[in-house]
Amino acid sequence: MDTLNVQREELFSRGSSRVHDVDDDYGPSRLRKAVKLSNASGLNGMMKHRRVTVERLEKFIQTGQFEDVNLRSFLWKHKDANAVTLSVHAVKDLARVPFATAVKGEYKATKVGDKFGPSWSTHWFRIHLKIPPKWAGEAVVLVFDPDCEGLVFSEDGIPLQGLTGTDGCERNVEFVVVEKAKGGEEVKLYIEIACNTLFGNGRNGGGINPPDPSKQFTLKAAELRVPHREAFDLLWDFEVILGMAKDLPEDSQLASDALFVANQIVNILRRNEPASLGKALGVSLEYFQTRQIGERSNRYKTSHVVTAVGNCHIDTAWLWNYAETKRKVARSFATQIRHMANNPDYIFTASQAQQFAWLEEGYPELFKRVVEKAGGGPYARVTVDSDGSVLKAKGKKQFVPVGGTWVEMDCNIPSGEGLCRQFLYGQRYFEEKFGERSKVFWLPDTFGYAAQLPQIIKKSGLEYFFTQKLSWNLINKFPHTTFRWIGLDGTPILTHFSPADTYVAQGTVREIAMCLKNNKDKEYTNRSLLLFGNGDGGGGPLRPMIERLTRLRGVEGMPATVKFGDPNTFFEELERSCMDVPHWQGELYFELHRGTYTTQAETKKYNRLTEYLLRDVEFLWTFANLSGANGIQAATMKSLKAEIERLWKLVLLNQFHDVLPGSSIECVYEDAKQYYLEVVNIGTKLRNEALQKLLAAPKLNSPPRSQKTVTILNSTSWEIPAEVLELKQTFDRSVSWHQLSASGKPLYLVKNVLPMAVQTFDLTQADMLANEVKVSSTLVKTTIENDWITLVLNEHGHIASFFDKKQRRELIAEGMRANVFKLFEDIPLYWDAWDVEVYHLEKGWEASTEESSVVVEETGPLRAVVLVKHKLSTTSCLSQRIIVTAAGPRVDFDTTVEWNENRVVMKVEFPLEISSSFATYETQFGYILRPTHYNNSWDMAKFEVCGHKFADLSEHGYGVALLNDSKYGYSCKGGVLRLTLLRAAKAPDERADIGTHRFKYALYPHSGVFHESDVVRAGYQFNVPPSEIVLSTAMSAATTKQLIKILNADGTAGAGHVVIDTVKLAEDPRPVIQTADGKPVADIVVRLYEAYGGRGEFILETGFPLLRVNRANILEELEEDVLFEGSGRVRIRVKPFEVITLRALCICVRG
Repeated sequence: MDTLNVQREELFSRGSSRVHDVDDDYGPSRLRKAVKLSNASGLNGMMKHRRVTVERLEKFIQTGQFEDVNLRSFLWKHKDANAVTLSVHAVKDLARVPFATAVKGEYKATKVGDKFGPSWSTHWFRIHLKIPPKWAGEAVVLVFDPDCEGLVFSEDGIPLQGLTGTDGCERNVEFVVVEKAKGGEEVKLYIEIACNTLFGNGRNGGGINPPDPSKQFTLKAAELRVPHREAFDLLWDFEVILGMAKDLPEDSQLASDALFVANQIVNILRRNEPASLGKALGVSLEYFQTRQIGERSNRYKTSHVVTAVGNCHIDTAWLWNYAETKRKVARSFATQIRHMANNPDYIFTASQAQQFAWLEEGYPELFKRVVEKAGGGPYARVTVDSDGSVLKAKGKKQFVPVGGTWVEMDCNIPSGEGLCRQFLYGQRYFEEKFGERSKVFWLPDTFGYAAQLPQIIKKSGLEYFFTQKLSWNLINKFPHTTFRWIGLDGTPILTHFSPADTYVAQGTVREIAMCLKNNKDKEYTNRSLLLFGNGDGGGGPLRPMIERLTRLRGVEGMPATVKFGDPNTFFEELERSCMDVPHWQGELYFELHRGTYTTQAETKKYNRLTEYLLRDVEFLWTFANLSGANGIQAATMKSLKAEIERLWKLVLLNQFHDVLPGSSIECVYEDAKQYYLEVVNIGTKLRNEALQKLLAAPKLNSPPRSQKTVTILNSTSWEIPAEVLELKQTFDRSVSWHQLSASGKPLYLVKNVLPMAVQTFDLTQADMLANEVKVSSTLVKTTIENDWITLVLNEHGHIASFFDKKQRRELIAEGMRANVFKLFEDIPLYWDAWDVEVYHLEKGWEASTEESSVVVEETGPLRAVVLVKHKLSTTSCLSQRIIVTAAGPRVDFDTTVEWNENRVVMKVEFPLEISSSFATYETQFGYILRPTHYNNSWDMAKFEVCGHKFADLSEHGYGVALLNDSKYGYSCKGGVLRLTLLRAAKAPDERADIGTHRFKYALYPHSGVFHESDVVRAGYQFNVPPSEIVLSTAMSAATTKQLIKILNADGTAGAGHVVIDTVKLAEDPRPVIQTADGKPVADIVVRLYEAYGGRGEFILETGFPLLRVNRANILEELEEDVLFEGSGRVRIRVKPFEVITLRALCICVRG
């Protein structure tokens, strides 16, 4: 802390012990008397015109015009550009290289005014500084403005501080070389510049526009300067005083006093009179000193308290790619470490374990300093007792990791297990590296919050939740600031929204005042949280922000007192001090960015595909391990677990809230796809290896020509009554088939497929067909019929009739057609990739059916396929196979679209003969009801909503579900149920979604309302169908291996409201390696959930003996024991929408 700030602290501490009253000859009243005496002639008094005076005060500190004559002309005592010698190394091919590589590069002389580029390129500057001898005793600053982002390194490669070249509030181009120069010394530095701004490289003015690949950046400044500390201190004083005059109520005494004092400072400071600076600073110091309230005073304790937390929200990818984020993290964190050295009260917080992991890998020395400032982990400064035990970490925690998740993920689209893994891997990382877990789920910037989050948060070891994003709501203002958010299952979590409505506050009077004015729950608590610091592109707090907030601590007359703090302490104080706060039940629906349910369809498809692939991989390897498969050693399983974790983390990374929702630039999706392909390739290989071990097959995918059996995997937790499969392998000629596909592959109706099992069926004993599919066709109509339904298609492939033969009722509304594709103009207000706005519904039209054709490809008896082709527009076309099988009433739509549109959204609609005020949409580990009407603004705001594998519309006795394999945007008004298929946004990725898309959806009628149906199973099975295992040796028809199943409380098959979602090996297996008789033991985790909102008991039965079963949390920590009912059975009670994690010690067996 410099000398002037020490003086300031002394003055403040003296002032804080005084009791002020209106008669005190002190403060502004004293200043007025002094001014009155000096202006006895009546000249130079403050004119009584507030607007003119305020504008005058603004000119006193503005940049640009008048900067050469206002206060800013005093900021620098000396400048010397000749003291800086520059050379530069341009890294080839847009590569990003480490320091050790960069210093070996070829450096060429360069100078201010030279240009560097193109976009995304990297240039390393070697900088030689020679401090003038006459600057001895002074602080010396390097001002280096590359017009883009940069990172200062020491000569030996230590990252020291980030730089941001810009003219806005993010500008950060000053690096303190020495606090007190000796004079004449020489310093060598390196600066890595990245040719992108804090917010990427958007063309035509930046913003969210697609990147300009050819941007050039100019080195605007490179010189040594000596700061005038008194001038800077006066500047920061004046910014706060002016803020009080402008942003507090005009009729408040504090605003009036501030206006007067600020005006006097302007009058006192004169050009070419250095002594006037000290006089002006004396006025500002006295102003703050006279108004300082001590933290122990009653006035301080009873006022509204704003806890200011430094942060630099860094999007893990957005208008830049993952690789650039790694450098943004280093730049931002290095800057904050320097702030901490100069400001011991300053506290900074950061989230996202992935970003810390990147820092640890790429900048280990900087990571070590972060951990030291966090007061934990292997680098913590600790006190050690005489016996060697650690007593307590020394020093104040100034760097506070927060959040508990791998990244700040989207909360709409990831599966329930995806959300669990975010917390599992995030919390494990924080505990391993920093010695403690996060208590606050920190997610300031995502596009809605799913209803199951409170339960998942609590079961992941966190206690509180913070965001502010719902302040962006476009239609309805969210009514609470501090409240208990009640999840789908009833779990409460204390939640706070910053009333400043931002996570990038600048530390101003206006923001402090807003924390009080905009706090909607002042009746319950006097606490608010303020997040300050530049963000999205990182950067974080700058010194002026910290200085302003330092001055605002405990100022009498301010709407609130200010203190630096961390999120954990804030929430603990909030919980202790708050009265009974309001409750909010269910999802926190975000009334904006609804287009993110659909944009970048391929990314969303891969997300679901990889989530389920990794689910199968973990299930099968657990199954193989328990089966005692040959060749599985402990080292193999340890290596396997590490690889599965790595693959999961790639999926979790792509779930970041600007990647999975579709709101990033094109190169981000190129990276994301490569990660997905890696997961698919390696995951498929691991899946096949697990099957090979499980079935003791020497090799997969090389079938013998004498095969007379087929082996089927069903990884769902229920028996599948029937499914028609198109088989891949070649079978013995003696096997007869009821039907071959259009491509010549055999079709097989598999029945009674056991849950979570591998089962072999004898093809020579195929049943006679009880149910058949029949097709008839004319020029204008095609009819498909099985035992359940009759489907009639018109000449364009639209559904003219869907008749349920069992229930004797028509599904399609009278006079309407279903499976009709609608196009809507999709021009949002601003956020192109993010938003589809309510008015798009006013401007829609039916997609073209020009050049349409309807061709029957397969006629039964197991499967009927009708191929429909037609144009959608002059630039897009569609090909769709409509499929009905002998297995049930479901109708599948296997769709391929060649899409080339500009700001158009495509939906498929089904006008149903069903009346209900609410539709049911699947969410993570459950479902949510949303209105089918627009009775009020809250209902209307949900014109587009997120659903996972299904949406359902039911009335008493009957319903219809719309299933899908990769879509998330739904809408329902009246009886018209729509699925949003594709968008065509042009920013920030101008080629978003252009190309070929393949996706499936299905219509599934059912008896009973949703709660009485099997829609949850139908949606799951549509995404995870039974699959053929192609083997190298024929399996015995008797071969069946089953891992686990769910039974009703009375032991009968069923418990359809409970879903087993995950079976995996425990992250940290208990040290039980084998039983007394030498049998190996596996520590497994089973995660399941109650899907319909009911309670009761069920039985979990395994095919393996159990030693012990415990409930656990999502972090897999043991909780209470579960009672046995036999060696392989446990009875479990479940509550509505409860997510249950079990840890089981299972005895591995052979066979």
